Amino acid sequence: MPTVAPNPQAPNLRPAEVAATQASARLNSPQAKSRDSVSSPRPPRHPLFSGITATSIGTLISRVLGVLRESAAAGLLGLSKGGVMDAYVVAFRIPNLFRRLFGEGAMTASYLPVLAADLERDRRSAWKMVSLAITTLTAALALLVLVAEGVCGVLRLAYGDLPGMRLVLGLTAVMLPYTVFICLAALASATLQALGEFRLPALVPSVLNICWLATAWFIAPRVSSDAGVQAYVMGVCVLVGGVLQFLVQWPALLRLGFRFELDFAASRQAICRVARGMVPTTLGLAVTQINTLMDSLIARGLSVAPGEPDRIAWLGGVRYPMAQGAAAAVWYGERIYQFPIGLLGIAVATVIFPLLSRHAARGDYRKLGSDLTLGLRLVLFGGVPAAAGLYLLAEPIARLLFEHHNFTHADTLRAAAMISAYSVGVWAYCAAPVLVRGFYSLGDRMTPVRIGLATVGLNLGLNAVLIWPLGELALAVSTATAASVQVLLLARAISRGRCRLGWRQLSATMARTLLASGAMAVAVCGTSAALPAATTFTWAAVRVLAPLAAGVATYLAAFRLLRGPELWMLWGRLPEPDAA
Repeated sequence: MPTVAPNPQAPNLRPAEVAATQASARLNSPQAKSRDSVSSPRPPRHPLFSGITATSIGTLISRVLGVLRESAAAGLLGLSKGGVMDAYVVAFRIPNLFRRLFGEGAMTASYLPVLAADLERDRRSAWKMVSLAITTLTAALALLVLVAEGVCGVLRLAYGDLPGMRLVLGLTAVMLPYTVFICLAALASATLQALGEFRLPALVPSVLNICWLATAWFIAPRVSSDAGVQAYVMGVCVLVGGVLQFLVQWPALLRLGFRFELDFAASRQAICRVARGMVPTTLGLAVTQINTLMDSLIARGLSVAPGEPDRIAWLGGVRYPMAQGAAAAVWYGERIYQFPIGLLGIAVATVIFPLLSRHAARGDYRKLGSDLTLGLRLVLFGGVPAAAGLYLLAEPIARLLFEHHNFTHADTLRAAAMISAYSVGVWAYCAAPVLVRGFYSLGDRMTPVRIGLATVGLNLGLNAVLIWPLGELALAVSTATAASVQVLLLARAISRGRCRLGWRQLSATMARTLLASGAMAVAVCGTSAALPAATTFTWAAVRVLAPLAAGVATYLAAFRLLRGPELWMLWGRLPEPDAA
């Protein structure tokens, strides 16, 4: 079987992308082509479609468990009750940001191709490199955590008397060490995947969700009835989940031959290559995460608790624009809109990256533009109706998932409004990682950084302008607007270089998705109007599932009537995507 040559221009393949690259190599091998020519006149399925389904299934399992964990947390801590959930989500976002950027983003993307190259040359040298990577990462993150813990201690002494600040800082201090273990877990997963072991790494993200669920359902309520104490118990569960995610992979590493052997001189250059690739990649992938972190910090800092003075002294006495619970509303809104992003945007970006990288390595920029256009068409095909569906079903979804125990109907309305506002940008949240991978395949890491920093500034500016007239909704509106602008700028920038997007095809796909989504909206609204009010859990589920089923069926039928090729592409019915 032919091997896939590393791309010197853009080697930053994420772990799941290695599997897609290998699958593509098998599909394009002479033996595979020979078998296909004998058994069927139809050419082999495009490798992009071969990887999307498998990636989406693994993501679906994780996302479903994630939704269940948020439902459990909502029942335990509510949304606005005492501001505890506000404090918890702000505290959790800080280590979670490092997980997304370093553990699952830039570090893995920079580390895996270097490790893969070492494994090809000399396995013992590769183990030395892994040993140094573990040591360096542990030392760097431990130092970072110690500094952050000290900052939390100083801030607690200085501002601990401010309402809610003591709880935020205390929970942050508890969960900060999670950063070390979750990044080590990501490093272990990347190592296993480089060795061809994919099943265990695919299951690892579920460990935290299971710990979270067990704590929210069984442990925290039995430890105390005080919401603040329960939040601390949940914080400890996050830390335990991070440790377990790393430890469950250690036996597999040993079984595959890993032995800890520290040799700084032999592995220094490899680690330096990893470090050099991390900085621009981190900034390029960080835009949405930074925007949502800022949303939470603004929501926590500019919201007022019941009974507290309603004016902000340090801003000249203006009124607080938001009420307690705003940070939790941002959190719940984000958790729902992240669902289609994982199933669609991240799946397409993961699978398409190695394809684009190979095209760039061969200098085939026409094919690179064609496949990038294809990825964007698939994102539009799924992202536009997902945005419409979330917007229309925001309240039934929030009621079904969150409204129980300490999560009130008023909390449901706030969470639903946030879901609706965030949903407008779902298509852009899905398209952005695909476009960023296009730049990386061309060896251009700085253009996404410049555009990303500009959109972070736009998000802040929109927050400042809209926060008083719109309240907490301004945070979601600003993020969705900034994401849309980011995608348009990225698409324009990449088309002006060597990679030409198929704007005619993209416009046709967008027109079809808008028309089909309009028909879907009619079906969803009609089905919802025909159903009785949700007085029980069963009817709450029906009010989500029945309109959803009617909407999906209508969308697919309308898309077929409009002769949209993207639907058939997903099933491999077209001989070549370019032919569509």
